[in-house]
Amino acid sequence: MLLINDPSDAPAGPKVVAIGSFDGLHLGHQHLIHQAQQAAKRLHAPLLVYTFDPPSKVFMRGEGFLTDLSEKLELLRGLGVEIALIVPFTEAFARRSKDDFLEDLRTLEARQIYVGADFRFGQGRAGGLEDLNTVAPTQILPLLELGGSPVKSSRIRDLLRRGDVDEARLLLGRAYTARGIVREGDRLGRQLGFPTANLEVAPLKILPLGVFAVRVQTPQGRFGGMANVGYRPTVAGQTLRFEVHLFGFAGDLYGQELTVEFLTRLRGEMKFESLEALKAQLAQDAEAARRLLGI
Repeated sequence: MLLINDPSDAPAGPKVVAIGSFDGLHLGHQHLIHQAQQAAKRLHAPLLVYTFDPPSKVFMRGEGFLTDLSEKLELLRGLGVEIALIVPFTEAFARRSKDDFLEDLRTLEARQIYVGADFRFGQGRAGGLEDLNTVAPTQILPLLELGGSPVKSSRIRDLLRRGDVDEARLLLGRAYTARGIVREGDRLGRQLGFPTANLEVAPLKILPLGVFAVRVQTPQGRFGGMANVGYRPTVAGQTLRFEVHLFGFAGDLYGQELTVEFLTRLRGEMKFESLEALKAQLAQDAEAARRLLGI
């Protein structure tokens, strides 16, 4: 996949262009990109995805995000996208007029354009379908529905904030993941017999709260495990922690990047009367996670 940051860097020639923030690259986004790919094949033209980093709502409202740039690019490659235009979303970009945006599309030599039904562009969200059609025939795809409601990034964010990774997985078409670097912790898990990797993730990355059965990709391979995301009320914790215990792993992970797939929620975070009570619950959690993972 060719990665560019400015429309003028795109290869010459007509293209099919799919536009959107694509935060999460959920089933609705995948459907839009698939439809654009079919058009690209018919026209014998490459598919270019025009997207933004960070997503507009993250920049404008400080909302959490589902996929960082590296995750988004990895998913786009997996979908077979040939060219990705990643435009930095800045104050200057937010102030651009709809005509500036349309000029980008002309520079890209857009032959057909694909967007979702809720797509608007330009300062004040002034641009719409009638404007896009002045550049190239534009297909506006209705929002995909699942479970009686549209599949949207905001819906997935709400599910994750409630810890509902099972429903989120249905809308994403895959398990929700979070990447983090292993940092030094207080080694409480080791004292309890369940050593954990303390993960530091990107600011504003949405993390579901609770205890989960997970699969974890490490530089040493893939492991099943259980994760806790929360404030650790039993030990009067004050900050959010993301901790993962790997089944069958022995070694040092400090400074390494792990990718955690949230498979299912085992329980919410709880305050226990003692560390012994917490240790007993962790043993039950581990048994439940192993059973779900089939290990």
